[in-house]
Amino acid sequence: EVPVHGIAHITGGGLPGNVQRILRRGQAACLKSSAWTWPDIFSWLQQVGNIETEEMYRTFNCGIGLVIVLPADHVDKAIQHLELQGQQALIIGEILGGDSGRHVTIA
Repeated sequence: EVPVHGIAHITGGGLPGNVQRILRRGQAACLKSSAWTWPDIFSWLQQVGNIETEEMYRTFNCGIGLVIVLPADHVDKAIQHLELQGQQALIIGEILGGDSGRHVTIA
């Protein structure tokens, strides 16, 4: 029902590595860490393992199981559709122009 430009299943490689794979050259993804709350298990792992936040994002999904990239003007419809299917959906970032590579930042 909406045009999907990319889907990343966030598994091994964490958020940056998996999202980077679905970007085109010259695109950058800026993910906003304040857009979601980590499940308690990830906070516990970070504390007990003394793991830096950047390493947590590189290794674990930190509560984000799937990233769907689509045009901004279709976001509301996509969220509504996913929530009707019983899924929690939220906006966690945006795709921007970048240099010749593909980059993911989490701010």
